Amino acid sequence: MRIRLATTTAAAAAAGTLIALTAVPAQAAEYTSALKIRGVQYDAPGSDSNNCSTGNTKDEYVTIKNYSSTKTVNLKGYWVEDAAGNYFEFTANHYLQPGDYVKLRGGNGSDSDAKNVVYRDNCNFMWNNDKDTIYLFKPAGSRADVHSYTKSGSDPDRDGYVKFHS
Repeated sequence: MRIRLATTTAAAAAAGTLIALTAVPAQAAEYTSALKIRGVQYDAPGSDSNNCSTGNTKDEYVTIKNYSSTKTVNLKGYWVEDAAGNYFEFTANHYLQPGDYVKLRGGNGSDSDAKNVVYRDNCNFMWNNDKDTIYLFKPAGSRADVHSYTKSGSDPDRDGYVKFHS
């Protein structure tokens, strides 16, 4: 009886360890990069409409911030991707000074360093309203940052915005 109980206890402990290992969120790993995903407006305010002229995809965005205190980073070659493989690559030079940020917005518009905005020039929504994972990749292909969110677990006030870094 003791052997069986010990085996059962060991099996339960092993299962608990396995559950604990698999429950670690994707954002637990910290990457060595000055650029981080600061937050995401994953659910644009209002009724979702991806109509290029009257829709609200421009109100959906991800904010990328340069957390370095000394290094300026050129976004050219970096890309952002979601769990389904939809992506946007920064193809033009866009320099982020230390502490500066950029909002990568959906829809069409004029990119502006002064207004800290880059448009995806795509009127389809990129981020899912219920859950998704956001990846930020360096030009060489390694991850700079990654975060997952769920509407129920990550956004307690249900405003469609999740903050990852201050």
